[in-house]
Amino acid sequence: MPELGHEDGDVVVTKHTWGAFHGTDLDLQLRRRGVTQVVLGGIATSIGVESTARGAYAHGYHVTLATDAMTDMDAEAHRNSVEKIFPRLGETDSTDAIIGLLG
Repeated sequence: MPELGHEDGDVVVTKHTWGAFHGTDLDLQLRRRGVTQVVLGGIATSIGVESTARGAYAHGYHVTLATDAMTDMDAEAHRNSVEKIFPRLGETDSTDAIIGLLG
């Protein structure tokens, strides 16, 4: 998202498939920095977000999903991901609650 901009030293990972881990160096970049937890949100809940969450889980990361920071063109698919899939992959909560945990 160009609107967010980035600063010198920021790492930019461009995904080419549904999941951000497949075919990118995201795992390597996170491990180099000692990251053990990822917080996810985004568009296409049942495709992009779910694929990335599954990838993060498979790579051994602690996964947190900000369920109010995602959407899907298919409301039923969104509901299924949020209620059935995501609780199996990690923790789910609102953006405010997750930010509140940061102190």
